[in-house]
This record gives sequence, C-alpha cells and structure tokens, in this order.
Amino acid sequence: MHHLHIAAACLFNTQGHLLTVRKRGTQAWMLPGGKRDGDETPLQALVRELQEELQITMAAADFAPLGQFSAIAANEAATQVHAHVLVAHAPLQQTVQAAAEIAGVQWLALDQPLPGTLAPLLRSQVIPALRARNATA
Repeated sequence: MHHLHIAAACLFNTQGHLLTVRKRGTQAWMLPGGKRDGDETPLQALVRELQEELQITMAAADFAPLGQFSAIAANEAATQVHAHVLVAHAPLQQTVQAAAEIAGVQWLALDQPLPGTLAPLLRSQVIPALRARNATA
C-alpha cells in the first residue's frame, strides 16, 4: 500500500459552514490542502497549497492543530492518506476561487446530514473531531 502525507485545512465561513473541495476528474469532496514538497512542514505546505488551489493568503499563525488522521484515500487506489489537519482561528473573509487541480468548492453545514460523496478521512474522522471540539467549546 502506498502512503500519502498531506496537510489539510478546516476553513469556515461566517455561517459556520466548512469549506470542501473536489479535484478535477474526481467525485469525492475533501478538505483543501495537499502534499508536502521537500522539507516543508505541514503548516508551510498548507499555506502554499491554499494559495495555489484557492487563491487565498493565510499564515501559519492563522491555524491551530485539530489532529493527525489516517484513512483510505478517496481518489487513489491502494493508498493510505495520513493528514495533519489544522483549523483556522477565524472565519474566512477572503473570496475562494478554484484554481490548479480544484474543479469545485462547496460549503458544508456540519449540523445537517452529510452527503455520501465525502472522502473517507473527512467523513469518518475529521467531522467527528470537529463536532466533538465544537461540543466542548
């Protein structure tokens, strides 16, 4: 099995909806982010990927860790994804614009039933962690 190490962001709008993205040629919705290049830290990779994929500018200080999660990759066969997931401290005020390999963006209400098209990592691990975090906030 192949192992993929990524950094991913939980970005919320002012209504508390979570930003999800879908890559070109795929069906699964996932968190924005991506693979680390070279010696990048997860935070450095995340800041770069958000700029490349969504045309938004953020800094490492804008995030707090949610946790590290692993699951079967949604779009790559025989691949386990290992993600450092970070949460933005404040609602996103910038306009999100799909770029690079991103085909679409959508905002997900976490207090509603979840669509069946979410990536396994997001559905089974990240959303439960976000819900638990919000329940104790």
